[in-house]
Amino acid sequence: MHITQLSIYPVKSLRGITLEEAKLAETGLAHDREWMLVDSVGRFVTQREMPAMATISVSLNAETLRLEHPSREPLCVPLGEPDELGGRPRRTVYVWQDSCEALDEGDEASAWLTAVLGDLKGSRLRLVRFAPEYRRAVEADFLGSDEQAHTRFADGYPLLVVNTASLDALNEQLVQQDVKAVPMSRFRPNIVVEGTQAFAEVEWAELAAETGVRLGLRKPCQRCKIITQDQRTGEAPVPKEPLRSLVLMNTQPGWRGAFFGQNAIVLSGAGTTLHVGQCLAAR
Repeated sequence: MHITQLSIYPVKSLRGITLEEAKLAETGLAHDREWMLVDSVGRFVTQREMPAMATISVSLNAETLRLEHPSREPLCVPLGEPDELGGRPRRTVYVWQDSCEALDEGDEASAWLTAVLGDLKGSRLRLVRFAPEYRRAVEADFLGSDEQAHTRFADGYPLLVVNTASLDALNEQLVQQDVKAVPMSRFRPNIVVEGTQAFAEVEWAELAAETGVRLGLRKPCQRCKIITQDQRTGEAPVPKEPLRSLVLMNTQPGWRGAFFGQNAIVLSGAGTTLHVGQCLAAR
């Protein structure tokens, strides 16, 4: 089995970036979900509330986070070194029930995002960056008794692993119902693997590479309405699909709901690099 795709989503719920290689950190792939949009009280904002977030593209280099939209000139946010970030205003922000420390990226970023997306129920949008020294623990319910894991602004886990054969099986089901097949981008994975049977990932406890990387697959990923939305336009061509088909397929036996992909933690190998084509072994 091998990796066929690596993707990061530097700003939560904006467009992703597909990479040939990515550095692995304990919080997942480097820069993944390092920024997010929040409302005036610091609550996270995603495509669930604002589908048009899918229309903002993202690029990243060593100096700058760049956001682009056809309606405006690009927004460029300087990254800065960790010791330079101390001058940015700090905010407490919220992802589901978790509170996190974040750095506010300023009024220019807020004005740009609000101009592109509009406000959210009267609240202007702000762009925040995960505070580099803060540690957000992964829920302990699905971890081993001696395991600890941390993430940034992801919904709950550092990584999402998806199997291409599982998407093929889902698309076969959709086509049988006269529904157009969906691309992998709908599911916003970090690591896509190929070379095994559909939904074999349900049984995996770990993925390992010869470089010393070990990823623990710890919780099935329950999907929300974002997978019904085109990740270029934010529109939902068939509003209940593929959610409805995933439920009917019972892709995660014993669990109620629509599941696709497995949430994973980093057991070892932080600091190494993953690359497309790299072989992985399932355990």
